[in-house]
Amino acid sequence: MALSETSIGFVAAILTTLSFVPQIVKVWRTRKTHDISVGMYSLFTLGVGLWLVYGVMIDSWPVIAANFVTLLFAGTILGLKMRFG
Repeated sequence: MALSETSIGFVAAILTTLSFVPQIVKVWRTRKTHDISVGMYSLFTLGVGLWLVYGVMIDSWPVIAANFVTLLFAGTILGLKMRFG
């Protein structure tokens, strides 16, 4: 059984999006964010926001779903960095 392009897109989206969860959990537990770059996460979060807009423009649900959740996760990490410094 061959996977469809959409199925592959959703699997890729799930895996790459979930990769942020360990970082969120670690920062939440330790309150340590010294090694997290504000510049990197700021640019990344902006880029993910633009990918979300792109996904909406081309009506691609894997792109929309992945980038919506990734935006939440990356934004959370950025917010925790700002809060815990």
